Amino acid sequence: MKSSSQAYLYAIGAILLWSTVATAFKLALAHFTPLQLVFIAVMTSIIALTIILFIMGKLTSIKQQFIARPWFYLQTGLLNPFLYYLVLFKAYALLPAQQALSLNYTWAILLPLMSVPLLKQKLRKSDITAALIAYLGVFVIATNGHITDIHFDSATGVILALTSTLLWSLYWIINTKDKGDPVVSLLLSFIVGLPFILVTLLLTQSMPTWDAKAFAAGMYVGLFEMGVTFVLWLVALKKADRTASMSTLVFITPVLSVGFIAWILQESITRSTFIGLGLILTALALQKLLPQFNRLRPKKRLSTSL
Repeated sequence: MKSSSQAYLYAIGAILLWSTVATAFKLALAHFTPLQLVFIAVMTSIIALTIILFIMGKLTSIKQQFIARPWFYLQTGLLNPFLYYLVLFKAYALLPAQQALSLNYTWAILLPLMSVPLLKQKLRKSDITAALIAYLGVFVIATNGHITDIHFDSATGVILALTSTLLWSLYWIINTKDKGDPVVSLLLSFIVGLPFILVTLLLTQSMPTWDAKAFAAGMYVGLFEMGVTFVLWLVALKKADRTASMSTLVFITPVLSVGFIAWILQESITRSTFIGLGLILTALALQKLLPQFNRLRPKKRLSTSL
């Protein structure tokens, strides 16, 4: 099989798995608090990533990368998994899955906006256009379509969902400075973040009680939101002829996620979710396509008179 064909198989596998995790979040949160779910998922992900690195023969890189940049991994570990997933799971606990999913997906719009002050990148017109359209979609979803009376079903849930996009964007901006193996870096972030999760859990709540079905849902989140799926995506990008063709496949994820939410959770997908998610996806498409269109558009030649 050609490398490009393998890339698509890995990418489709990752997208299908990512599409199910919003549903898994809600199923697991029916049994655990957000912090308990973070603990179970992170523990599962650490075990899974350690096994993957053992198979890849990269276990020795863990110590080397950490010693080289301990402060870096302290930052990433605090952001992801500790703060990001705690905030995200709390948002899912307060909101319908369809709303939390759609709001969280705007991180891809926020990321280039934050890159302007933090990475000294230039702000493109396409970024501004995309942000305006996307956050109009956020407003439609957050108000459940009642945009004139501005009524929120859970203002706290909306704020937390949008805060998760800020934390996730910060995590990826910090990761632009990472020169180590990405799988090793992810594992180190989780190992460093685990003590903060555990101490907070012991001080504020209790350890999760054993329930086979509940733990299965939590472990599913750890495997297919945080661990294995990330590795599948990295392999897909590595094997792809063009990474741009891979990134466009991510647009399928929220659409499939809404389908799983309706099918498994039996949530009635509201018209405001369809409209808002459509606006967010349109914004993401414009953010990617407008710069390419501008590059392909022939430049006007300056006429000179003799």
